[in-house]
Amino acid sequence: MIKLAIFDLDGTLLDTLEDIAAACNHALQACGCPTHDPDKYRGFVGRGIMNLFRSALPEEKRNEDMVLRMKEAFVPYYNEHKDDRTRPYPGIINLLDSLTAGGVNLAIASNKYQEATMELVRRHFGKYSFVSILGQREGHPIKPDPGIVIEAISACEGTKPEETVYCGDSDVDMQTGMNAGVNTIGVTWGFRTRDELATYSPHLLADSPKEICNFIASL
Repeated sequence: MIKLAIFDLDGTLLDTLEDIAAACNHALQACGCPTHDPDKYRGFVGRGIMNLFRSALPEEKRNEDMVLRMKEAFVPYYNEHKDDRTRPYPGIINLLDSLTAGGVNLAIASNKYQEATMELVRRHFGKYSFVSILGQREGHPIKPDPGIVIEAISACEGTKPEETVYCGDSDVDMQTGMNAGVNTIGVTWGFRTRDELATYSPHLLADSPKEICNFIASL
């Protein structure tokens, strides 16, 4: 029986790509660098904010000074515009409603910085009682380190890894689930390809939120 469902945020529950791309392009322009088409960011996101900047910067400018300059320009802009175009994927609200009605606890484990993670979850999913909402925080390793998933499990008293599912849309998420020893679900509607997810042999490749409900009910 599954007691806890942990979700990645970007590309899993929320389509945040356009707002992330707009903020990163704003930061690139502020640093005198060329911008990217929004679709290019599908391969840049998911590994934390600093790695986002390293991926977006031209190779000759990928140094720590430029990364910090990018952060200084990105964070205020994204804080102001992070919800301009961001929306839950179709079927996500029904999924969370069904899990909650079935007595499954909910948690978030994201590589998005903590402030933005908290605000977006509150805006879009404020009616749900998450046992934990965890993003990238100072002094905590980012995914694929399993610590964030283990921390979420610890917040749900009496829950074991085998009673937990972790859902995400990237190779990083699949590795995180494997490293944490939980049931791992790859969602194919996010930022990465089905083939990339399949490489890690998750317990389920879900093409719709309904498939996640059915899978959890079967365990």
